[in-house]
Order: sequence, then C-alpha cells, then structure tokens
Amino acid sequence: MILGVHISGVPRLYEAFDAAAALGCNTMQFFSRSPQRWRQDKFLAAQDIAEFRKRGDSSGIRPVFIHIPYLINLASPNPRLYKASIEAYVEDILEAHALGADYIVTHMGSHKDTTEIGGIHRLTRALNKIIDRTNNTPVGILLENTSGSGSWLGYKFSHQRKVIAGLRDKNRVGLCVDTAHAYLAGFDLATQAGFDRLRGEIDKNVGLSQVRLIHLNDVRGKLGSHQDRHEHIGRGGIGRAGIRRIINHPALRELPFILETPRDSVDADAINLKAVRDLRD
Repeated sequence: MILGVHISGVPRLYEAFDAAAALGCNTMQFFSRSPQRWRQDKFLAAQDIAEFRKRGDSSGIRPVFIHIPYLINLASPNPRLYKASIEAYVEDILEAHALGADYIVTHMGSHKDTTEIGGIHRLTRALNKIIDRTNNTPVGILLENTSGSGSWLGYKFSHQRKVIAGLRDKNRVGLCVDTAHAYLAGFDLATQAGFDRLRGEIDKNVGLSQVRLIHLNDVRGKLGSHQDRHEHIGRGGIGRAGIRRIINHPALRELPFILETPRDSVDADAINLKAVRDLRD
C-alpha cells in the first residue's frame, strides 16, 4: 500500500523524509513554504535543494506531493491577486522540479461571488499560462475536489471536466480526490451507494484513470454541509466501513493515499496510519 501523511513542522524541508520514514510512510505531502504567506525569498537555498534530492533518492519515498499555498487563487476576479497567483504558481512548480517532487496539489480557487463559469474560465486561462511557462518540467498538477464552502470551485466534478477540456496541454493534469471534501459536498461515502455515485461522477466527467492521489480523511460534520472539517480515520461520518471500502476498491487500491487528519496528540499520525493499515485487505 502506498500510504503517507502531510508532513509539517520540520525545521528543514529535507527533514520531511526523516519524519515520513519514522512513521513507516512510503509517500508524503508537504508545503514547500508557508501556506499563509507569499514567498519571502525567490527559491530555497541551493544546499537545501541538494540535500532534499539526496535524501529523496535514498529514501524510497515516492511519489512526493507538494500542496500549493492557500493564498494562491487562480479563479480570482481581482486582477492583482490573479496575476500574483499565476506568478507564484509558476515559481512553485519550478521549485518542485528542482526538488524532484512529482506533483503539485491545488485547490481550484474561489470565484469570489462572481459566477462559477467565470471562475472556471479564469482558472483555465491561468493553468494554460502556467503549463506553457513550465513546459520543460514533468511536475504534474492535481486538481483537488472541495467541500463547496463559500464560492470555492471543485465541489462538482463537472468543474474539473470543464477546466481540463479547456487546456491546450492536458498531459500533466490529473485529479486528487479528498474523501472528506467529497462527503461534505454530498457524496455519502459511508454507504456503498454513495461510494458508487462518487466513482460514477468522476468516471463520467474526467475518468477514474485520471485520479493520481487520494486524500484519505474521515469527516467531522454533516453530509452535504460544505464545512471543511477533517476527522480521525474511522471516527467520523465516513466511518471504518467506508474507509475500508475506499482503500480496497480495485480501481483505487494501488493509488497513493495521503492522510490530512487532525494532529491533536503527538502520536495522532501513527494512530491514524495504523487504523488505515488495519483496514487494508
């Protein structure tokens, strides 16, 4: 099973490999910089990049995912924020390439109370520019589904379909499916019928073969409530049976799974990883 967690709190980025290995992970996700601030320096120091690549080569931890910072909004109607988001995204992909990371994971942005179709058009234009400007890198871009709070795009897989259809080069773009977000958007993953509906929507709109990553999270909140709150594995609305169904399905079981579950104790990650491994057939 390809299983890892979102790593945070390490003093040096390359120490993420040590933290992941200590938990028995063979994949991982992290922020390459602060998720709540714009970039302070142009790129990571060359020696830190070299050490990251060195540890990555010897760790066996693959694939490596970098989550895009929250400030970036490629669907924004604000021209200044929109332009800054594109520039930051290009820099993040180039840095991911320097680090040897495999994928960038991104939320699809907020249309900020304009229209969904307007936000989708802006996002598509932004991704076309970003892909053109980073066409010398193999770093993939994964569009993550959302819970649908506020004016965020991505809670319906028709959004991903429309974006991908408008891309001139689709080869580097795929999906990240977050189980908590799907439940909060109205897919009842606690039931077989809800799980089948989710798979059907993905397959109809984009294709299950385009899923490259599962964010495996249980959920705190009501079905379809659109409030983005994650819970420990097996303790939320999806439950143990729902998680078991997801991680053992033939179309999904060989994919990487990354946990973004609460860290309310020092051993929370270890407990959640064990809970997943115990449910693996």
